Parts: sequence; C-alpha cells; structure tokens
Amino acid sequence: MQDDTFHDAVTERNPVTAPSSDPATALSSDPATGLSSDPATGHPRPPRREFKARGSFVTRCGGCHLPQLNCLCPYRVSATSEARMWLLTHPLEHFKPTNTGRLISDVLPDTEVFTWYRTVPDERLLALLEDSRYAPFVIFPDDQPDYADRVVGMESVTERQQGGRIPVFIILDGTWRQARRIFRKSPYLDRLPVLPLATQRLTRYRLRKPASAAHLCTAEVAIELLRQAGDATAAEVLDDYFDAFNDSYAASRRHHRLEAPTAAMRRLLVRRNPDA
Repeated sequence: MQDDTFHDAVTERNPVTAPSSDPATALSSDPATGLSSDPATGHPRPPRREFKARGSFVTRCGGCHLPQLNCLCPYRVSATSEARMWLLTHPLEHFKPTNTGRLISDVLPDTEVFTWYRTVPDERLLALLEDSRYAPFVIFPDDQPDYADRVVGMESVTERQQGGRIPVFIILDGTWRQARRIFRKSPYLDRLPVLPLATQRLTRYRLRKPASAAHLCTAEVAIELLRQAGDATAAEVLDDYFDAFNDSYAASRRHHRLEAPTAAMRRLLVRRNPDA
C-alpha cells in the first residue's frame, strides 16, 4: 500500500512490465492478463501513446527492472516463511518501476500475485480462497465501523497455524486510494477476517512521497507482518533487500553509480555466498 501524492517520474516501456500492442488490431494488451479489452466493460483497450516522459529511455535490467547502472540482481536472496503472501495488485502498479510488491516475490518464491479488476475477479484467486489448506487474512486498517466484526489480531493467525492451516496475508498492492477501492469493491473479500497492521515503524521508502510517515509501502507491510508472525529471518532478508532497492533506485535517479555495497547489501551478499 503506497501513497499516491507523488507519481513515478520514471516509467519504462519494458516488454516485461509495460503493455504490449497487437499490430493487427492496434489494441494494447495487459501483460498480466493477456487481455486486449477491458474485462470490466468489454470495451477495446485504446492504443497507448509512445511514452516519452523523463526516464523513458533508461536501460533497465530484465531481472530486477532497475536501471542497469545499479542492478539489484547480485543482492537477491530467497527466504522461506511459514506464512504466505498474496498480492492483489491494481493493474496500474504493474507498470511502475518503483512498485515494491515485486520485492516480496523476489525474496519469497511462494508469493502469489493477482491483478485486480472490479468486475472480473481472478479465477485462480477465487479457487485458492476456497482451499481449506489456507487461512487468508485481508491486511487493512480497522478505521471504519461497518466491518468491525471482522477485525482480528495476530493471535488469530497463530490459532489458525496451530490448527494446521497455512496463514495467508492478502496485501492490497496499490496507492492508498486504490487499496480502499479494492477492499470495498471486491465481494469475495467480504467474508474474510481483516487484520490491521499494528506497528510503530515509520516508512523508509524514499521513491514516493507519503502523506504520513506512518504510511508504509507494500514491502514494508510484508516485513512487519513477517516479524509479527515469527518469521524473523525472512523479515530480515526482505528488509535488507528493500533497503538495497531503495538505495539503488535513489542513486540511479541521480545518475550515480554506487561504488561500494551498502551495509544492507553486504549482509545480503553474505547470505547469498555464506562460504565466500
């Protein structure tokens, strides 16, 4: 969940992250779904204009999507967690290179990413929500009375885990405005318990301007959930990877190459090559 008061200054026409265009129809398709029409309305997607904003000609790594000047791939480390992360991602977030949801997938290979459309829910997500192996929780603030009866604490996560089920944290990946829309416009989430994130952490995310220091980005939400669920090692790895991303991207915006690894990067290198 990231604030929307500051939009990405750098967006890339990247075949991995940007929409593609069907030359036969001149319609833009969403790489996350392969759709060339809006699933909510059925209307064709209009052709996208060539992107020429600042940063559109940056050469990016195909693995981490960061500018090659400060590629993040050497610091990528996988971790395991007793809990699972499912990201319900607003379609616009897929195209933002500053999106931090992908960091979670990099560190936790079992992470599931679903694209949210208001009237066309992801069928695989619906199937997984019915799977009795999982105990899903929607991560969302407890600031409105109309769903107060659904609000639970981390002890409910522990209870489900002790009962043999796999806790699942469903993170609404988008701006705060988008996350609220996802929460309110997704009937299949209405029956799930709501787990608010209780933390004193202040954001260290520097690539978008938050309305409040208490507004954490998507990766920071996952870090705090892992910590509170008892997955300390996974939380530490993701926290260091997030810091490495923050520093690498911020330096690249200044066209500055990091000549030496930061402290977080060095810790990740040790985890990646423990015998070195």
